[in-house]
Amino acid sequence: MLTTKQKPLEQILQYLDREKSIFLIGCRGCAEGCHTGGEQEVLDMKQNLEEAGKTIIGTCLIDFMCNENLVRMTLQAHEENIVAADSLLALCCGIGVQATSAVVDKIVHPGCNTLSMGGRHGEWRDGERCMECGDCVLEYTGGICPVARCAKMLMNGPCGGSQNGKCEVSPDVPCAWQLIIERLTKLGQLDKLERIVEPKDWSVSLIAGSASNL
Repeated sequence: MLTTKQKPLEQILQYLDREKSIFLIGCRGCAEGCHTGGEQEVLDMKQNLEEAGKTIIGTCLIDFMCNENLVRMTLQAHEENIVAADSLLALCCGIGVQATSAVVDKIVHPGCNTLSMGGRHGEWRDGERCMECGDCVLEYTGGICPVARCAKMLMNGPCGGSQNGKCEVSPDVPCAWQLIIERLTKLGQLDKLERIVEPKDWSVSLIAGSASNL
């Protein structure tokens, strides 16, 4: 099970600063077990956001948000509300945020950080999607993780080895930052890249935890 911790409400409100109508999603899988994104947490977040002046245009609970196909099928029933929303807020692990971003043409805000626990990495089997870094940056990268998908874990743009949209490690591997730029451009959110992401605190990450056990 992936362990998550909700981001501070103040930080979530900063994410939602430019938006009014929010579609709220929770996960009945790991997040429910962690009490960070189950039914009660979705209701609590709905109340907190409404008290802050936001309109919750709809809510949804998905059995396992790490399963892209399940996310797609579940959200189809809420298509009208999702289209009308300014953005989505996902209370789940980083894999769930990315699965949701892959199936909707909206910005998907992460409501939780995925902590350093190791173990099984969800249901998205075609590649590593979350390194459990403990401080999710998907807010700034359009729901595409630069920690897990960039060979150099670069946080503020591509390296000089990126050519024609491919990573320098292999012509078969897409450059994560090319995907990020394309995604943010499509969403009209390219200005997010103007923010410089500070160096990460790896002490709360899976990488640091694994290294300490060697």
